[in-house]
Order: sequence, then C-alpha cells, then structure tokens
Amino acid sequence: MTTVAPPQRSSAVGPILTVIALLAGAVAAGIGALSIVDALAATGLPDPGPATTYGLPFVRAAGEVAAAIAVGSFLMAAFLVPPQRSGVLDVGGYRALRTGSVASGVWAVCAALLVPLTVSDITGQPLTSRLNPIDVWTVASMVETAGTWRWTALLAAIVTLISIPVLRWSWTPVLLAGSLVTLLPLALTGHSSSGGAHDVATNSLLIHLIAGVLWAGGLLALWALAVRGGDHLDVAARRFSAIALWCFAAMALSGIVNALVRVRPAELFQYTYGWLLIGKATALVLLGVLGWLQRRQSVRALAADPTARRPLIRLALVESVVFGVTFGLAVALGRTPPPPPMELPSVTAVAIGYDLAGPPTLARVLFDWRFDLIFGTAAIVLAAVYIAGVVRLRRRGDAWPTGRILAWLLGCAALLFATSSGLGRYMPAMFSMHMAAHMLLSMLVPVLLVLGAPVTLALRALPTAGKDNPPGPREWLLAALHSRVSKFLTHPIVATVIFVAGFYGLYFGGIFTAAADNHGAHLAMNIHFLLSGYLFYWVVIGVDPTPRRVPHLAKLGMVFGSLPLHAFFGVVLMGMQTVLAEDFYRSLGLPWHTDLLADQRLGGGIAWSTGEVPLVLVMLALLIQWRRSDNRAAKRIDRAADRDEDAELAAYNNMLAKLSEIESRKN
Repeated sequence: MTTVAPPQRSSAVGPILTVIALLAGAVAAGIGALSIVDALAATGLPDPGPATTYGLPFVRAAGEVAAAIAVGSFLMAAFLVPPQRSGVLDVGGYRALRTGSVASGVWAVCAALLVPLTVSDITGQPLTSRLNPIDVWTVASMVETAGTWRWTALLAAIVTLISIPVLRWSWTPVLLAGSLVTLLPLALTGHSSSGGAHDVATNSLLIHLIAGVLWAGGLLALWALAVRGGDHLDVAARRFSAIALWCFAAMALSGIVNALVRVRPAELFQYTYGWLLIGKATALVLLGVLGWLQRRQSVRALAADPTARRPLIRLALVESVVFGVTFGLAVALGRTPPPPPMELPSVTAVAIGYDLAGPPTLARVLFDWRFDLIFGTAAIVLAAVYIAGVVRLRRRGDAWPTGRILAWLLGCAALLFATSSGLGRYMPAMFSMHMAAHMLLSMLVPVLLVLGAPVTLALRALPTAGKDNPPGPREWLLAALHSRVSKFLTHPIVATVIFVAGFYGLYFGGIFTAAADNHGAHLAMNIHFLLSGYLFYWVVIGVDPTPRRVPHLAKLGMVFGSLPLHAFFGVVLMGMQTVLAEDFYRSLGLPWHTDLLADQRLGGGIAWSTGEVPLVLVMLALLIQWRRSDNRAAKRIDRAADRDEDAELAAYNNMLAKLSEIESRKN
C-alpha cells in the first residue's frame, strides 16, 4: 500500500531554496580562499582583502543558484505543468512564475554586486576603495569580466521586470529564453575564453552551463511543486525526467571536453585545479545515481498514485544539496588557476583558439576538420531527430516524401561542413572564408532545411494530447505557429528586411569590425545567418504551414526584391578601399595572408556570385510550387463540378442564353 505524504506548507520553499544558495556560496568561498595563494601568485596582484577573497566566490555561487532557480521556475511554468484552458497559468504555474521573478531579481542584485567585487579582485585593491559607483562604472568598462557582470545584471533585471505582470502561459517560454540568455555573458568569460583551444572550451562551457542550470533549476522547481502540493506533479515529474536525462548526458560529455582542454590526465592529482575537477566529476556521478533512483522510485510511484509525493521530495532534497555543493565547486574551479601549458600558444592560437597549417588549399578546406561543438552537434542532432520522426511515421504506415528527407539531410550535412570542415576552420582568420561560410549558412542551408518540412513532420509524428489532457509538444508547436510573434515575423516585408538588412548592418555598420576578435560574436553571427535565412525561405518556398497566407505573387516579389540587393552588397564589398577588421587580421600574424584588401574583394566576389545561385533555385522552386498550387485548384474545381454536374457552368450558360434572348427581343 502506497503511503501518501501530506503536502507540506509552501512557506518552507523559500527558506530551503535560500539555504541551498547559501550552501553553494559557503563552499565556493571556503575552497576559493584555500586557492587564493595560487591565484595571486599566477596573476602577480596583491591580496584585495577578505571582503573580496570570500565575498566574490560567495556572491557568485549564490547568484548562480538563484539563476538556476529562475530558469527552472520558468521552465516549470512553461512546459512542465499545464495552464488553464483560457491560457491563464494555473496555481502551480503561477507560483513557479513568481518564484522565478524573485530568483531573477536576486540574480540581478548578485551580478550587480559582483561588478565592484570583480574590480577589486582584478586591481588587487580593497573593496572599500571601489564602493564609489562612478569609480566602479568607469573602471568596469575597462575590465572585461566586470563589464560582463554589468551586462548580466542588466539582462536579469529586464527579465525580472517583464515577468512581474505576466499571468498567461504565452509569455512563459519567452521568460525561459530570457533567463537562459542572462547566463551567456558568464559562459563567454573566464578560463575557457582565453588561451589555446578556447573555441572548444567556450563551446563546451556553454553546453555545460545551460544543461546544468536546466537540470538543477528544474529539479528545485519540481521539488517546490511537490512541497506546495501542486497539481499535475506526475506530469511534471515525467516530463522533467526526460529533460534531466539529456542534461546529464550533455553535462558529462561537455565537462570531459572542457577538462581535457585545460588539464592533461597526468596532472589531475598534481594541481588544485585537478583535484577540484575530480570533486566536481564525483558530484556529477552522484547526481546521476540520484537521478536514476528518481526515475525508478519517484516517477514510478507518481505514475501509480499522483499523490505519492514523499519519495520525490526526499530524493530531490538530497539532489538539491549535492547541486549546491557542485555549484560551489564550479565557482571555486573558476577562481583556481589551471596548470600551466607545456608550451606557450602562438599568437594565432590565442586569437582564434588554434593554429593554421598554411594557406587554404582545396585539400585543407575539404579534409582539415575541427569539429564545432555547437553547430556540428546541432547538425547531427537535427538529422537524428528528423530520421526518428520519419521512422515513427512509417511504423504506423504513413508515407513521407523521400525528397524531403534528402533535402533535410543535405541541409544538416551543409551545416556540418560550413562550421566543422576546413572552411569553418579558416572562417575566423580570413574574410573570404568567412564570407563563403556566411553564404552557405544563410543561402544554402536554410533552403534545404525549409524544403525538408520539419514542422509538418513534427505535427504528424508527435502525438496529440487528447481531450482534457495537459498540452504537450504538439500543442506547444501549434501555439508558437499561431502566435502574434510568428505572424509578425512571417510578414513578407519583415522577413525580407531581416534577411537583407543583416548583410548591410553587420558589415557596413561597423559591427563586424568591432566583433571580429570575439568568439561569442562569431557564434551570434552564425545563428543570425541561419535563422534569418530560414525565416525568409520559410515564407517564400516553405512547405510547412505559416501563420499568414502569402500570395505567390508576393513571394515572387520577395525573391526579385532581394536579388539586386544581394548583388549590390557583393559589388560594394569588391569596390571598398577600407579593410574590414584590419587590426584583427593583422594581429594574427599569418605570413601567407598579407594582402587583406585582395582577400576582402575575393569575399565580395563570393557574395556576389554564390549569392545568386540559391536565389535562382528558390525562384524555380517557387514557380514549381505555384504551378502545383494551380493544378490542385483546378482539380478541386473539377471535383466540385463532378459532384454538382457542372452546376456552375450550367448557370453560366443559362445566363448567356438569357442575355442573348434579351438582345434578340430588342432587335
């Protein structure tokens, strides 16, 4: 017989979440103080005093726990518990939303406090000398890490303010995305963003950090729902269990990659950094075991009896404590200098993360690969998920066009090639290679992915929630398709402006020159190329349904309107006398890459020539779709005529006969 645990008072949630954050801060402060001697020796700076030595890791760890709580709470409100039929959040979702608002506000305050703490730590001066807001603001603009915390505080404050008036479900996915964005500045700084192989280290840290906060935050939100006695706990536990499994796998793999970049296996037991890695890995293994027990005990118990909350509450509380310790270890790890490299990296390796063997030849472009953890992984995952959807359809006897499968897989292969092959390897170091990758990511990959009709496949492969059941992924996808944001973005003018203006604003607006030396900026550019291209081609030739019906003539106008703008963009690049990002390219010191203006003109030629081919193909595809649409319309008319025995044609002939009779009478 299952023992039913009575719901505990919700007033216990806030204090226990606070204790978890304080535990993380205490662990970080304690371990960070032990390694402060090594850190000061590595930097050569004076001791900033106990307020900074203990305060910085404490505030950072506690703030990161608050960020995880915000992410998990918004995740709970968005996807783990269903809203009411009216779209207004139910009690469980509303409580999670309010918890997320408070946690986001705490995260903003902690990030703001870390600005003077970081300035004190970097300069080696006591915190009391950095408490003047004007002084802190001035110095923070010159210190990268302090500027990062300033951006984090601003982003977290924006998320907090936006979340306060929210009552409907439609805003919760936006808040979840916003809370994840607040973590990006943190992931792009620190040990992983500098030195050799920092491209791999930064990408792996991004995956590690996002997976970690989704797992930890989701667990804390699930525990809070159970303690408060909220409804739909069985649904939330089942959904979160699947998320946690993927997060564990992502954290484990990305953590191994990130560790191998900084520490050789033989050094694990020789340096404090290695011992902290071992401690963090041990905590991750323990969390994996606890998660496995949750799936075997808690999720099964709730599936059998939705009121059986005790196993989940007990195990989740233990997991939360381990997560608190893990967050503290992670912050202490970031404060501890890694082992010195066996050899100093070259200027090129410091700038872009790796060395280049020589000028780009055909063999190097095709075979000198460096796997991109973000986009390369995305290409493989997208291909695997698509094939899984097709397999599900065919197992139940439904057909799916082979042409769509081929288009999608070719698009994934093109994405993998553009970012992980020799082309992707040379992309940060040469403007011509950057432009070639840009053309692939914005002009070819989106066309192929759009022709794969992924939304239609998802709507057919995903199961419906059913009447009176909580909405699931299929319902969420439909809600996104019919949202006001989708309707706005798929307007022909809006989609065209986003697609074309990005070219001019990025390269002629000074953005590329300012951001060429930043790895995070390159990630953002690639994402923009992909999304803006996909949006444009979705509206023009997309097989998937769109929120608004666009006439074929308007689609043709979008294509003809963008053709001369792309051609003009390439021509302007070829005629420019100023080298974009010249200082950055000169700083790489590549002896075989000295004529930067010629390389830029080559990039303009690539943009002018290769940019036209996909658009011509799109125009042909659009004309074919137009013809097929007319044929389908003609078939519908013929079928209607067969059903009513050409009633419309007969009525038309009768009208002509009457008109003829009237004319005869007049004559």
